[in-house]
Amino acid sequence: MSRPTSRVCGVLMTGPLARFEMAYREELRRRGYTALSAVSEVRQVARFSRWLEVAGLGVADVREERVDAFLVWQRAEGRYRSQWSRPGVMCLLDVLRELGMLAVEEPAAASTRTDVLLARFERYLVAERGLAAGTVSLYSARARRFVEGLPTDRALAGLVAGDVAAAVVRESESVSVSATQNFVNGVRAFLRFCFVEGLVESDLSQAALLVRGRSSSTLPRGISRADARALLGSCDRRQAIGRRDYAIIIMLLRLGLRRSELAGLTLDDVDWRAGELVVRGKGAREDRLPLPADVGAAIASYLQRGRPQSSRREVFLRSKAPYDPIASGTVASTVRRACRRAGIAEFGSHRLRHTAACEMVRANVPLVRIGQVLRHRSLQSTARYARVDVERLRLLAAPWPSGGAQR
Repeated sequence: MSRPTSRVCGVLMTGPLARFEMAYREELRRRGYTALSAVSEVRQVARFSRWLEVAGLGVADVREERVDAFLVWQRAEGRYRSQWSRPGVMCLLDVLRELGMLAVEEPAAASTRTDVLLARFERYLVAERGLAAGTVSLYSARARRFVEGLPTDRALAGLVAGDVAAAVVRESESVSVSATQNFVNGVRAFLRFCFVEGLVESDLSQAALLVRGRSSSTLPRGISRADARALLGSCDRRQAIGRRDYAIIIMLLRLGLRRSELAGLTLDDVDWRAGELVVRGKGAREDRLPLPADVGAAIASYLQRGRPQSSRREVFLRSKAPYDPIASGTVASTVRRACRRAGIAEFGSHRLRHTAACEMVRANVPLVRIGQVLRHRSLQSTARYARVDVERLRLLAAPWPSGGAQR
């Protein structure tokens, strides 16, 4: 029995967006939407067009914030729940931009001296430190809190260590320990930037003292080999998404990748002839790792019989249209879904990175080599895995003295 198809041509679109209907349909087709899924997107855009018309708005008024307002209204109405899709409306914005119907939104110019200073600081973090966008945003926000909290009679050039210490104390009195630690990290980066730029006479970054919490230092936790086999076995490799999930999980287990590193992996990063993988990690760092045979086979299986046709160079794509690259959050949710299928307690993708490190410790791999595989900048980050092998540590412990105290 043949599967019924949806009649997209039956959608009636009125309002300011009606004349772009065919261009929108073509873009949906190009992005891989089937006729059955495209009809929901077209119907949603038809509602968006009527919503604009009722509000007295035209095509030139379409902006991302206008899309968000429409989606809020649509949810408040409580109807057409199966047709809610922000990516579908954002696809329309891409069509309108390509047709020259939307003006390019220029970023707001820095208006105050603090804005100008922080814009320079952000460029420094990206160009000199190679930090990720999320970290740059976090450090910039903390630097703004620091600058705006300085005494009004004290310019940045007259900054002293006492001002820095006082700012940390004020922050610690109003937020949690972890939030204060984030504040200290941002302030230290900002003060190093100020010293490099000649805005302060000396490097005051060390005046922002580290904050210690009361949380205990736990051992790195991996998962058992039985749980690892259960995770991999839960992926139905007869299905395209199962082959993708299997490739993701085995890469996390065998190579200890961070979820952002895996999500950003491109086809150009896989050197099949050399059997190597280029990993682009924190701080714009690039490392070449050996490509194990089972990992290579899993990637090849996904590329041949699971990856949607796309011009994108990223290895892992969404399983449904639009076939954009997966986000780092998708890596974490993939692991959690596999945990539920396998019937084991849920955990995040970072536990698999710990698992890779713990397996290397048990195999007597030197810490230096483990640090190279995990791409740690400092051996101190790797040293905590030395505590995993408790039995070997017991051999190093000195016996408890049996006699009384010696005078």
